[in-house]
Amino acid sequence: MSTPAPPPQPPRQPEPQPQREPQPQQRAAQPGPLPPPEAGVAFQPVDRRYAYARLLTESTFLLVALIVVLVVGILFWKPLLWIGLPVIAAWAIFAVWLIFRQTRALGYAERASDLLVRHGIMFHTTSVVPYGRLQYVEVSSGPIERMFGLAGVELHTASASTDATIPGLPRAEAERLRDELATRGESQLAGL
Repeated sequence: MSTPAPPPQPPRQPEPQPQREPQPQQRAAQPGPLPPPEAGVAFQPVDRRYAYARLLTESTFLLVALIVVLVVGILFWKPLLWIGLPVIAAWAIFAVWLIFRQTRALGYAERASDLLVRHGIMFHTTSVVPYGRLQYVEVSSGPIERMFGLAGVELHTASASTDATIPGLPRAEAERLRDELATRGESQLAGL
């Protein structure tokens, strides 16, 4: 007679090791994500009128598209009216929502040694522009921006990848920021 086989044993789980708190000098050496550069920084938003300036620009494009759809639809192909008009209306509604959302996402912050510029809704981007790397700063505005009393500040550095633009500022604030950044840039260069 044979003896029955013993029942299978469940696999052994290793006993958890107690977690030790690393020493302060060890914490600094451990790799890990850096805190975002904008942590704890108060950003200055761009002027709300910038959204209206962008809406005016977008509405001129939508007006041209509407005229084309109406002319082609009336003269040549009537179904284009039933297709084109709802598409243009949906595009206009989406553009209004998107432009106001994008304008709220724009901002800048002046820190002691650099300037932070942020933008983006889905893909948030924060550019850090050190004052010592600035080559020149200019204020620019197109006809629609001038109509709303706005201007943009363009920051040019030695590396084209770190150039930044802050659009939609009131003209006086843009000029103040240009002068301030130029002064800080010269003082940072003098320290090299």
